[in-house]
Amino acid sequence: MRHILIIGAGRSASSLIQYLLLKSEEENLHLTIGDLSLELAQRKTKNHKNATAIAFDIYNEEQRRNEIQKADIVISMLPAFMHIEVAKDCILFKKHMVTASYISEEMQNLDQLAKENNLVFMNEIGLDPGIDHMSAMKVIDEIRDQGGKIILFESFCGGLVAPESDTNLWNYKFTWNPRNVVLAGQGGAAKFIQEGTYKYIPYHKLFRRTEFMEVEGYGRFEGYANRDSLKYRSIYGLDDALTLYRGTIRRVGYSKAWNMFVQLGMTDDSYTMENSDTMTYREFTNSFLPYHPTDSVEIKLRLSLKIDQDDIKWDKLLELDLFNPNKIVGLKNATPAQILEKILTDSWTLEEHDKDMIVMYHKFGYEINGKQKQIDSTMVCLGDDQTYTAMAKTVGLPVAMATLQILNGNIKTPGVQLPINKEVYLPILKELEEYGVIFNEKHVPYMGYNPKNVSS
Repeated sequence: MRHILIIGAGRSASSLIQYLLLKSEEENLHLTIGDLSLELAQRKTKNHKNATAIAFDIYNEEQRRNEIQKADIVISMLPAFMHIEVAKDCILFKKHMVTASYISEEMQNLDQLAKENNLVFMNEIGLDPGIDHMSAMKVIDEIRDQGGKIILFESFCGGLVAPESDTNLWNYKFTWNPRNVVLAGQGGAAKFIQEGTYKYIPYHKLFRRTEFMEVEGYGRFEGYANRDSLKYRSIYGLDDALTLYRGTIRRVGYSKAWNMFVQLGMTDDSYTMENSDTMTYREFTNSFLPYHPTDSVEIKLRLSLKIDQDDIKWDKLLELDLFNPNKIVGLKNATPAQILEKILTDSWTLEEHDKDMIVMYHKFGYEINGKQKQIDSTMVCLGDDQTYTAMAKTVGLPVAMATLQILNGNIKTPGVQLPINKEVYLPILKELEEYGVIFNEKHVPYMGYNPKNVSS
């Protein structure tokens, strides 16, 4: 029996655990599922004979080391900052490790030790990062194998609500961590390269600089820039690419409306507001507007943002109940961002029968035999229900598949890594298709420009 330790049984672990349990008989697996909440871990095991649920405290060193020592491979589904202690123990006891999180500097510092101990430390093997890396590298490598040179790469991904569950004016509901949505884009300017010129978008302008894209069968979307599109430039081997841009997908109109919150200051997380526990939603809104002896909060906001009463953005604000004098925030010493998150959660929480949707879009421009060509690659994945969401599938399944590939010796290159090598991405992308994660690639006319002929 081969033992897999899974640390963390939250939302993203549902499909991961289900996959491994379904494979447990033929692959001779036993799962130990540890979570701070024993009840949550037990729910995820579904009383399967090849699974054991335990109450697990990551800060209990004795327990952590004991469980890691018993495992053949460790999956950490913890928040990113908690991985490092698990990783150090995996080095100590010579265990492979898999996470869906970005590679931190601390994790990267373990690369040499992982290699010396012949250990695979696979990171960034979820959705974004994860499936985005694998699907992008597949096409990039195919173009290079034909003798082509990449001159443009754009990549977008978004967690959205499925069309049948899209019931509000924002065309959006929380399918992941609401706090990350509220704080999106903060912490520095978005930076990317476009037609050979470095571009920067400061936070206060981020949501007014969007790109538009069509996904066949699902309509039109928009994308706003991620904070650092240049992060993977060298990793992908795209140092010579004229355009490199990564962004987040939303339905058209979302960013323009979200920009209202940015301009008002409601997304600020740097200070706390007085009396936030007794503050009403209306008082919260009014606190960002100038004093006027007679004008209502509604009039002041419209004047401040220069929006008309018949503007759809106004209807979007009304839908959120921002002017309600009876609803209480109820959060002590809260930041504006925390209060906005609370208000949005009232309206944007998925209902019991709602389904979510993941949309991914890649654009590859390349030169081959003196000609410029383009491939567009799109993927849409729909959730099954509130447990087996599209987000849980696209984050959890690649983690589970990579774990099994490592256990079976198919992924054997040691070290701290992300899934950009063929031995990783080819089998996982192929298997993901069985679960509805399918990329449709098509050749389209090249949409880039020659920087010699235009101002960039």
